[in-house]
Amino acid sequence: MSGAGAAERDHVDGSGIRVAIVTGQWHETIAGGLLAGAQREVQRLGATAQVLPVPGSFELPVVAKAALEGGFDAVVALGVIIRGGTPHFEYVSSAATNGLTTVALETGKPVGFGVLTLDDEQQGLDRAGLPGSKEDKGAEAAHAAIATAVSLRSLRQMA
Repeated sequence: MSGAGAAERDHVDGSGIRVAIVTGQWHETIAGGLLAGAQREVQRLGATAQVLPVPGSFELPVVAKAALEGGFDAVVALGVIIRGGTPHFEYVSSAATNGLTTVALETGKPVGFGVLTLDDEQQGLDRAGLPGSKEDKGAEAAHAAIATAVSLRSLRQMA
């Protein structure tokens, strides 16, 4: 596992961008790391955020859609799904991914995808932006959402 190929999180001016961080509560340690990383990145880019907790990754799309329809400029969706011995992993991963994609397309607003789909707990710990982690997927998802919102704002001003 490596972050090879990941884009640099350059500085974009996120001032005026309102972000909803919709975060699943399943797996407290990994979810907490993702949330902290997203919050750090929102602050670094000058955007503002409100945290909206949900029980798990399956609930992310409906709350993300409500937040965007309610006036937020972007959503950062954070969740943890760890493979087990049943098909549950595939169903939840597919529902969260497809649901969040649909939300972005239907609302025309960005959804930063910070849902970790993992084979085991260690992969999540390595990606959660915790001390000793190799990656910070919460920060990456927040950056993607804010940078895209800034691009969309620029496009709308040009029209």
